[in-house]
Amino acid sequence: MNASDGEPSAARTPDRRLRTGAEQPIDPEDLVRAQGKEPTPENVEAARKLLERDGAAAIERIVP
Repeated sequence: MNASDGEPSAARTPDRRLRTGAEQPIDPEDLVRAQGKEPTPENVEAARKLLERDGAAAIERIVP
């Protein structure tokens, strides 16, 4: 919406094109970087375990 007149903005992204982080494949290194950490072997392993345990929900908590 355009804040000044309450009308939808022409630049608005259509709902059908919106997506969340879980709608695409995520690997452990992606998850580490999304957390703002360096992809050290330890961080990547921790992220791999988190993805194994929580699946897509792991990234949803970080990147809604």
